[in-house]
Amino acid sequence: MSFAHRHTKIIATLGPATESLEMLKKLITQGADVMRLNMAHGSHDWVRTVVKNIREASKQVGHEVAILMDVKGPEIRTGVLEKPFDLKTGDTVDFLMDPKETSGVVAAGHYRVLINYPSFSKDVKAGQIVLVDSGLIRMEVISVDAQVVRCKVLVGANMGSRRHINLPGADVALPAVTQKDRDDVKVAVECGLDWIAQSFVRKAEDVRELRDYIKSIGGDIPIMAKFEDQSAIRNLDSIVKESNAVMVARGDLGVEIPIEDLPIAQQNIVESCLRYGTPVVVATHMLESMITAPFPTRAEITDIAHAVWQKADCVMLSGETSLGKFPLECVETLEKIAVRVEGTQDINYNGLFAPTNDRDKMILSAIVLAQDLECSGIVLFSHEGESARAIAALRPMGCPIYVFTDNLNVYRQINLNWGIEPFFADFKQEPESIVEGAINAIKAKGYAKHADKLVVLTNVIAGKRIVNSIQLRKVE
Repeated sequence: MSFAHRHTKIIATLGPATESLEMLKKLITQGADVMRLNMAHGSHDWVRTVVKNIREASKQVGHEVAILMDVKGPEIRTGVLEKPFDLKTGDTVDFLMDPKETSGVVAAGHYRVLINYPSFSKDVKAGQIVLVDSGLIRMEVISVDAQVVRCKVLVGANMGSRRHINLPGADVALPAVTQKDRDDVKVAVECGLDWIAQSFVRKAEDVRELRDYIKSIGGDIPIMAKFEDQSAIRNLDSIVKESNAVMVARGDLGVEIPIEDLPIAQQNIVESCLRYGTPVVVATHMLESMITAPFPTRAEITDIAHAVWQKADCVMLSGETSLGKFPLECVETLEKIAVRVEGTQDINYNGLFAPTNDRDKMILSAIVLAQDLECSGIVLFSHEGESARAIAALRPMGCPIYVFTDNLNVYRQINLNWGIEPFFADFKQEPESIVEGAINAIKAKGYAKHADKLVVLTNVIAGKRIVNSIQLRKVE
C-alpha cells in the first residue's frame, strides 16, 4: 500500500491568475481539491464563466473538484472619499450615518466620513475601540449622538474609500444575510455549486436563516460558517453543530480579537469541530509571502504544519492563487508540507468524536482493523455521503480512504473532507461486482498493488436480506 497519501485537503481561491481553463487544469493536476469563488470581488457573469471552466477542466483531467462560493456577508464600510485622508494620532473623525451628508475635511486634523450602517450610533459608546482597514487605523469613540459618532485617532494611516470597519466585542445589528448574499446564492444554485461559505456568522440562527433561504429557492447546498468575530467565538459549539463545515477566517478574526488570542481561538475551533464531526478549514495568510516570492517563509511553513498537526480538513489559499505570481508553486508547497508532516504522526484516530449509531461504530471497527493490518486502505460505498463524512470525522491516520459513490454531488462535496479520495461508481450491479470494480479502480490509479490489503465496508446478501459487513480483501 502506498503511504504518500495526503489527508489534508487544499482550497485554492480563483482570480485573474488562475481562472483560465489551462490554469485550472494545472491547479487540479497539482493537487487543489476545492476551488473558491470570492464574491467580495466576483460578478455573476464571472461566476458562470469560471464554473464552466472548472467543470470542463475537471472533465479533461478526470477528477471532479468541489466549488465553494464565499458570499460577502454583512459588513460596515466607509463611504466614497473624493480624496484619501492621511490620519495622524490625535486627529478627530466624525462618522456620519445620514446619507445626505458628505465626507470631507472640516479643518486641519478634523474629518467627516460617511458609513453604510444606519445603526452605528446604537452599537457603540464612548470608550469603544473602532478599527478601520483591517486594524491599520485604530480609533476611540469620544462622543455619540443619533447621526454622528466622533472618534479620536489612536493609530493613524491612510484612510481611503470603502474601508472595512470592525467593532471588537460589539453586538451589531447587521442582518445575517444581505440582499447581495441572496442574489449571489441564487447564482450558486443556478450553477450547481457544491458549498457556500457564509461570512460574519455570529450565531447558529444565522446559519439556519441562510439554509432556509437556499431551500426556498430550490437549492440544497451545504453551508460553511466563517468564524470572523467575537460573537461567533462566544457561540462556538452551537455554530459548529449547526454548520456543515466551518472556516477559521483568521484575517477578520485576528482583527476582532487580541492577536495573542488568535492561535488559541484556532485551536478551540478545530477541537470543537473534531468533537462534533464538522469539517474545518484553516484560512488566510497561509503563504502570503508567495504572492510575490517563489519560496515561503519559515514561519509560514510552520503555520501550515501546525494546521496539519491539528488535523484540519483543509488549508486555504486566497491571494496566493487568485492574484499571486506563483499559484502552482503555492499548491505544491502545501502538498509537500502536508504529506511530510502527516508522515510523522502516530497511527491513531480522532478520539474526540464518539460514534453514537451502528453505522459509525462499524466504521470505527473498520479503522481499527485497517490500522492493525499496517495501515491498509479503507473502501466504502456511499450514496448520500453520510458514511464518507463519518469516516473523515474519525481521522484514521495513515489509512487511505477510498469512497465510491454514484452521486455526482456527493463526489464533489466530499473533496473537502479530510483524507477522502472519491471515486464515481455504478451501484446498479450486484454487490460483489461493485466491490471487485472498486478494487480494480483503486489498483488502476496506482494506489494499491498486488497482495495489498483493503478493508471494505459494504453490503452482502444473506438469504433474502441485505446486511452491512466489514470484509478483508487482498488485491489480486
